Amino acid sequence: MASRIHILPENLCNKIAAGEVVERPASVVKELVENSLDAGAGEISIEIEKGGRKLIRVTDDGCGMGKEDLFLCLERHATSKIASDDDLFRLRTLGFRGEALPSIASVARMVLRSRPADVEEGMELIVDCGQIRKTASCGMAPGTVIEVRDLFYRLPARRKFLRRDETELAHVGDVVTKMALAHPGVQFRLLHQGRSLVDVRRNENLRTRVAGLLGRQVAGQLLELDSDGPDGRVHGLVAPPDLSRATSGAMFTFVNGRAIRDKVVQHAVMEAYRTLLPRGRYPILVLFLDIDPAEVDVNVHPTKHEVRFRRQGQIHDFILASLRQ
Repeated sequence: MASRIHILPENLCNKIAAGEVVERPASVVKELVENSLDAGAGEISIEIEKGGRKLIRVTDDGCGMGKEDLFLCLERHATSKIASDDDLFRLRTLGFRGEALPSIASVARMVLRSRPADVEEGMELIVDCGQIRKTASCGMAPGTVIEVRDLFYRLPARRKFLRRDETELAHVGDVVTKMALAHPGVQFRLLHQGRSLVDVRRNENLRTRVAGLLGRQVAGQLLELDSDGPDGRVHGLVAPPDLSRATSGAMFTFVNGRAIRDKVVQHAVMEAYRTLLPRGRYPILVLFLDIDPAEVDVNVHPTKHEVRFRRQGQIHDFILASLRQ
């Protein structure tokens, strides 16, 4: 009997992977900005058109990629960030799987330009649905520029699931806000149709960064938190009981610099405020948890929004006690 099981072609594998990594324009922005941060960028510019479905352009002044690495970055599971199983539990970078760029390239038109500082000119690749169509040298400043155009243009079923431009732009704005809060030393600019939506300078302290993103009135009322313990460090800015919102959208939580949505962390926060806030109200906070990377697994979800703590109970109680101080 003839075999009915067969190996999927590479382009289809990439599109399946893209379905996990690239949900919408905001997913593309997140992955590209994470790469910029991992490259040591001090300035990052994000330009958007039509909510990101027409154009996403991310420009940075990071270390850049040479010719060989520029080609390799489009191969699945090609990465400079890990080399062994053990590295998954020593992660100091935001990206690590080597899936983002090939996944994005498989569902859009992409132009990559990059130049290391020790090279006189950059390299440009033009890619269409995962296929390299053109390569050329180009003049540019050190760093990397990645343009993503016509997201999901060959996948009309996926495009139909995208929301209105305003909704998609709101998701992009949320991603950029979280990244900018986590990295106050980096300059971020976000433009939509040429209009500036976010423009925060580099080397700011956290309160100044919060003021630039959430407003001076909010930033001025937040209280400083800094608590060290055997389980790590909890620090940031948190709201007094009389400052709350009707949604949890202003609860920004980070683990080792990574924006996360974690039930353990959220439960600890809400438990700390349980007797202080009316039902249905949520605090405003920018909360950082710094712990040994070996104590947290970030490789539990394709989008890396979720993590798993090795000692969940202790982490929960540490956050709760820190907030109650």
